[in-house]
Amino acid sequence: MPAFEVEINGPNTIQESERAGTARSLFWPWAGANVSLLALSYGAFFLGFGISFKQATIAAILGTIASFSLVGISSLAGKRSNAPTMVLTRASFGVKGSLVPGVLSYLIFVGWETVLVSLATLATGTVFNRIGGVDRNLALSLGFVIAVSLTVFGGVLGFKVIMRLQKVLTVITVVMTIVYVSLTIDSVNWSAVTAIKDGSTQGFIGAIIFGVTGIGLGWVNCAADYSRYLPRTVSSKAVVGWTVLGASVVPIVLVIYGAALSGSSKELSDAIAMDPIGALTSLLPTWFLIPFALVAILGLVGGAILDLYSSGLALVSIGVPIKRHQAALIDAIIMLAGSIYIVWIADNFFYPFQGFLITLGVPIAVWSAIFVADVAMRTKAYSERDLYDPRGIYGSVNKSSIALMIVGTIVGWGFVTNTFASWLSWQGYFLGLIGGKDGAWAYSNIGVVFALVIGFLGHIALASRKISTQESQLG
Repeated sequence: MPAFEVEINGPNTIQESERAGTARSLFWPWAGANVSLLALSYGAFFLGFGISFKQATIAAILGTIASFSLVGISSLAGKRSNAPTMVLTRASFGVKGSLVPGVLSYLIFVGWETVLVSLATLATGTVFNRIGGVDRNLALSLGFVIAVSLTVFGGVLGFKVIMRLQKVLTVITVVMTIVYVSLTIDSVNWSAVTAIKDGSTQGFIGAIIFGVTGIGLGWVNCAADYSRYLPRTVSSKAVVGWTVLGASVVPIVLVIYGAALSGSSKELSDAIAMDPIGALTSLLPTWFLIPFALVAILGLVGGAILDLYSSGLALVSIGVPIKRHQAALIDAIIMLAGSIYIVWIADNFFYPFQGFLITLGVPIAVWSAIFVADVAMRTKAYSERDLYDPRGIYGSVNKSSIALMIVGTIVGWGFVTNTFASWLSWQGYFLGLIGGKDGAWAYSNIGVVFALVIGFLGHIALASRKISTQESQLG
């Protein structure tokens, strides 16, 4: 098979003859998607909860591993039944009812791929602005072309290209990141870092939740997309283990190191809040700025590729009558237009747009918990035929799952605050029960935990008998 052949498979189940590889292969796509230098800036965000470096380190480890454990469990569905995530969710929502999480996931995918490409473009402009002598629009255009080209190349051509490309991106980005660390390690003032006092319990819990939501939770809705080509005989423990390892190891190290840098300099910490990636260049010698721009682009592109690929799968999974690669091209055009608008036209669009995406993240958290609970309760592979038949054992619309998603979303929004845009100030309407919008829990995003718990326990309570009946029918 040619190295760059377009993947033909879409929402269909992968045939036995095409299933190959080992669980170890999952390390590369997840590592490539999460090796971004943006994780360094997350270190400042963790400290922003008013906690110590030690607490930030523990929160980064717990939040990252917990969130990617959900991704690992969700990957089991792909290995067991060899179909995309948004097809497999039909078992819990019904064949037509899956349209609800499918549309939300599609919006999340397209939104975040646009954000990532925009960040890569803006980072390039910041770097060349410091170098001087290069027109800003020319620098932005260069970063834009590199980011868009790699993202579209991988996302449109599909699975095999992605698996190869993510390995290359991971190796290059890791090596260049090690160089960045070696050049900036002298900027760490360990006495200042260790002098930061422990924060409140609420701040510590808030940092853990931030780690869960900001690092791994958003990948649950595409987890099976990258495990569906594995043979069903592959070890389930290995699938979870390699997914968690690949996705977690680099972000944990970068977040901890980023916290050490930010804890050493309030000036740097404040700059990161305004320019998450560009601020990191202030510590670098001029000769490394161009390599830094490259590593910044590649790190962000690794995540954008997975988003573009899965957005195409999501679009065809909800019933749009086109091929997967055609769907990916449509998404690429939307991403292209959105990135151009953010980078060159909008004066104040990026942060409100992030607020919109985070708002969508609450119902996605409920869905993620429902999906993980569904995977955990089933002992048999999903019925291939019934995943595509509204009259099959999974039914057309599962009203209880949709109701659970609505309840979880209402509760979740009620216990979060979103400062990215004024039009999102309506959120947090239940925070008065635990101290109000200015209280100790106000910025802990505890609503995400409530959303996860409602989705997980609610699905176990409402669907366990139905799942037992379905599995008995499978023989």
